[in-house]
Amino acid sequence: MRIATWNVNSINARLETVLAWFKEANPDVACLQEIKCVDEKFPTEAFESLGYNVAVHGQKSYNGVALVSKTPLEDVRKGLPGDEGDDHARYIEAVVSGPAPIRVASMYLPNGNPIGTDKFGYKLNWMDRLAAHAAELMAFEEPLALCGDYNVIPEAADCDNPRSWLADALFQPETRAAFRRLKWMGLTDAYMECDGTPGGYTFWDYQAGAWQRNHGIRIDHCLLSPQAADKLASVAIHRNARAMDKPSDHVPVVTELSLDD
Repeated sequence: MRIATWNVNSINARLETVLAWFKEANPDVACLQEIKCVDEKFPTEAFESLGYNVAVHGQKSYNGVALVSKTPLEDVRKGLPGDEGDDHARYIEAVVSGPAPIRVASMYLPNGNPIGTDKFGYKLNWMDRLAAHAAELMAFEEPLALCGDYNVIPEAADCDNPRSWLADALFQPETRAAFRRLKWMGLTDAYMECDGTPGGYTFWDYQAGAWQRNHGIRIDHCLLSPQAADKLASVAIHRNARAMDKPSDHVPVVTELSLDD
C-alpha cells in the first residue's frame, strides 16, 4: 500500500496539477491538507473518476483536510478530540478497508507564528491533544499512519539554513520537543527510518527563489505505529511536483507498506 501525504495549498486552484500527479504516481491512499474549501466544493467527482473514495473535512478559504482511497473508507472521524469550540478543520481519520486494513489520519497542524502570541500556544495545545489521541489509537495495537503537514522542523538537518528559522514557531524547542514526545510513544518517522539523508525537504517557499536555491525544510511527515512500521518498505519524496505547473509549495511524500507480508 502506497500512502501519500501532500499539502496541496488549495485543491481547486491546483486541481489539474494534483490530478496529473495522481495519474502518474497512482497512490493507494492520499492524505491531503490545506484544501481551502468546504466539503461541498471539494472536487469529489474528479477523484472518483480516477477510482478513489473520498472523505472531506473542509473549511471555507482556510485549512481543510481530506482522505482519498482506492478502497472504501470506514469509521471516518472528523476533527481532533478536544477541539470543541475550535472551528479549524485540521484533522480527519478513517480505516482504509481491504485485506489488510490500516487506520490513516490526514492532519494540518497549526503554524504557530508569531511566537509569543496565542497562535503559538494554540499550536502547542493542538500538539498535546494530538498526542493524547495518538495514545488512544496506539492502544488498539493496529497498523496506524499519522500523516500530514506537521509544521515542525524536527532537527537542524531538516532545513537548509537553521539560523534563519531560530525565531520561527516551526523550529522552537517546545515545538520540536512535542514532536519528539510523539515518537517516544512508539511512533516511527518513516522517512528517518528508511532514509534519513539530510536535505529530504518537502517545502520550499514561493519567495526569494527558495526552490531554485534549494532553501527547503522537511515538515511533512508520516508517523507509523509499530504494527505499520514493521511493514515499512520505502519512502519517496516527489520533488518533481514542485516544478510542475502551478505547484504547491509542498511536495508529496509517499510511504510504501508491505501490508500483505
